[in-house]
Amino acid sequence: MRTDVSGRPLELRDLDLTRFFAPSVVAVVGATDSDGKQNTGIWRRLRSWADESGAEIWPVHPSKSSIDGVRAVPSLSNVPTDIDLAVILVADVETAIEQAIDKGVRFAVVFASGFAEQGGEGADRQQRLTDLVRGSKLNLLGPNTNLNTFERFRDDLPSPSIGLITQSGHQGRPIFQAQEIGIPLTAWAPTGNEGDLEFADFVRWFTGDPEIGVIAAYVESFRDARTMRLAADGAMTAGVPLVCVKVGRTPEGSSMALSHTGKLTGSDDVVDAAFRQHGVVRVDGLDQLIDTAQVLLRRPNGPVAEGVVVYSISGGTGAHMSDLCARAGLQLPDLGIETQENLRKVIPTYLRVSNPVDSGGNGAGDDRGRYLLDSLLADPEIGVVICPITGAFAPMSDRLAQDLVDTAERTDKLICVVWGSPAADEPAYRQILLNSSQIAVFRSFGNCVSAVKAWIDWHQFQAAYQSPFPDTPQRRSKSASAARYALAAKGPSLTEHDAKGVLACYGIPVTAEQVVESETAAILAATELGGNSPVVMKVVSGEIRHKSDIGGVRTGVVGDADVRQAFRELADLGGGGVLVSEQISDAVAELIVGVTQDQVFGPTVTLGLGGVHAEITADVVVRVPPFGRTEVLRMLDELHGVRLLRGARGRPLADEEAIVDVVMAVQRMALELEGELEEFEINPLLVRPRGSGAVAADALAVRRTDI
Repeated sequence: MRTDVSGRPLELRDLDLTRFFAPSVVAVVGATDSDGKQNTGIWRRLRSWADESGAEIWPVHPSKSSIDGVRAVPSLSNVPTDIDLAVILVADVETAIEQAIDKGVRFAVVFASGFAEQGGEGADRQQRLTDLVRGSKLNLLGPNTNLNTFERFRDDLPSPSIGLITQSGHQGRPIFQAQEIGIPLTAWAPTGNEGDLEFADFVRWFTGDPEIGVIAAYVESFRDARTMRLAADGAMTAGVPLVCVKVGRTPEGSSMALSHTGKLTGSDDVVDAAFRQHGVVRVDGLDQLIDTAQVLLRRPNGPVAEGVVVYSISGGTGAHMSDLCARAGLQLPDLGIETQENLRKVIPTYLRVSNPVDSGGNGAGDDRGRYLLDSLLADPEIGVVICPITGAFAPMSDRLAQDLVDTAERTDKLICVVWGSPAADEPAYRQILLNSSQIAVFRSFGNCVSAVKAWIDWHQFQAAYQSPFPDTPQRRSKSASAARYALAAKGPSLTEHDAKGVLACYGIPVTAEQVVESETAAILAATELGGNSPVVMKVVSGEIRHKSDIGGVRTGVVGDADVRQAFRELADLGGGGVLVSEQISDAVAELIVGVTQDQVFGPTVTLGLGGVHAEITADVVVRVPPFGRTEVLRMLDELHGVRLLRGARGRPLADEEAIVDVVMAVQRMALELEGELEEFEINPLLVRPRGSGAVAADALAVRRTDI
């Protein structure tokens, strides 16, 4: 398997999961028909599933010769045929897994809990299972999982459908039940503790299933962050949306870091970054998961235009929905003159027809309703019609619902309906709207807006997506060798000068400077570096993280007398010499570029507004290597203060290409020196006007001590 310079995989394992989802022979270890036993219910549920699917099923019990009239065998080795899937319900899981491996079983599901989710001895038990499976032909689902894969899925709902992945069987239940409101589901993978089979394996398999149009997931943690990214990359490349609830948004899991960079981003920021890099749609709730997935299913080809029109029978309803749409960043263009003229043939002059459109109920309950909808859809700027119906008002709402459904069947534009009745038992909702496979139906304004925004954004992102993995370096560069040599004789924390030496190995411009040990040497260095211009002088110490916090930086130092005084004051602070540096006077902006280690994702790269106020502004974005130059430009776009780089209030345009060059070099350094560096930070990176470059004016490096 190919790996990058950090040793992480560049491709996913090739698993054929056909016999997992559709096994021909199933053995149930621990099956019983004893009253009051949990295993009895599970066995009978699996038997029912096997009868319906045509699978052969064998109960395994040490003493019973038959269970519910089905012949039983004492062990897996006694099953007289090859076994596709073994369901293990007994507590002695290790013995059952060993027997499954000896029998040549292809897949096993471990139902039991008490493994890594409990830590300590449980984690050790799970590791033993993983070790048993590694190198064998057996793949294991779980432990601590459910049998949701073997539910009865409806086959009367049209494709494309949802492929569902959940670490909690209970959390997947609402998505499974969405079939009852017309949203199709093809397969469900409850991954549990991911002792072997993991999220990435199922994303890869679902991506290749022509019946699956969207992958929906509930995730608590990733077994391997790189395989997760590879799977998401494959889904995006194939054009299959991945919508995910990822719990753990709070910062409790993040560790304190020594640099500004480490303090500015928590572990969930890194999850967000990885998702954004590969277009994973992140939602907060299971209701949002359902609603966003259904929109991506209903119109898989994406928007023909990005404009949204809000059409309602109430001015207040239209205003409310329009406010939410605009706040979310959806485009609400004024309808064209011709469109408005056509609407005026039905809608009185005292009602609005520009966008939002308020029909006041005129035409909505009779034959003119379809004319109004057709007029809206004929506008070339409109790709989405949102019709909020806040309360059922039969028969008008019934006719409106039918017109919306009929119109959706005749257009490639997206039509969304928000049915606001609390009862939700009206015929218009149950018998008309939910029976359509072309219309997206919601129960809340907010979910409708966020789903439409996600649908538009996903298709925009997918159209321009480029996988970063083909260009990921697989061999260390000469820069890495030079940097390792520079680090070899250093302590845990490098001085600024030594840290800049590492940057220089990767071609990152740094300030011209000298470390001096005397006043005379300081004067000579200031003359050489600045001439008659000011210089910067700093305390030199690997133990002082933020020199400005203790008064360890002097700027604008000019003249022998000032140099002497600055040297004396700084030497007293550090005792390791004084750094004399050129002073950059034409910087447009100060940025921070840093590297920290995430417990799950490994090295991460942070970019933000820098200088002494970095922690106060906290205007930063983070990405996980590898990524390309386009992704760095996206990082810049996400900064709130990006206008400082782009000519705000008459400022010169910053050299953005130079910023990209620095970030790309830092990314390479992060991958190649992961084993040596715990943290690295350039702060500030002084960005000059366009075409003039960028210079690292200060740097901090902390070596890894856990290796």
